[in-house]
Amino acid sequence: MEQRPVYSTDPAFCPACRRSPCCCQDPAMLKKRQPEPVRLSFVRGAKGAGVTRIERLILHPTLKEQLLSRFKRRLGCGGAVKEGVLEIQGDHRDFLQAELEAEGYRVKRVGG
Repeated sequence: MEQRPVYSTDPAFCPACRRSPCCCQDPAMLKKRQPEPVRLSFVRGAKGAGVTRIERLILHPTLKEQLLSRFKRRLGCGGAVKEGVLEIQGDHRDFLQAELEAEGYRVKRVGG
C-alpha cells in the first residue's frame, strides 16, 4: 500500500494529487482525473415508443430532478429519473448532447 501524505504545510503541496510538487498540470495526469463521459442512448419500448436515456451523470439526486425538469420544459415532453438514470420520452439525443456539452460534460452516444 502506497503511503502518501493527506495534508502538508509545504506551499507546493497539492491536495488534489497529494504530491509535492504538483503533477496536476501534466496533460497526461489531467486525462486520468477526468470522469468518464455521460452516456446518451435511445431505447425503444415494447409498444414502439422510445425514451432517451442519460446514464453515468454524476449529480446529487435533487439536482438530477431539477435538470430533468428543465429538459422536460424545454422539450415539451415527459420523463422520469429511474435508478439514477434520466429518461426523457422521445428521441432527443441531438438536443440533449448539445445541452450537456454546453454545461461542460463529455458526452458519448451509445447505440444507433
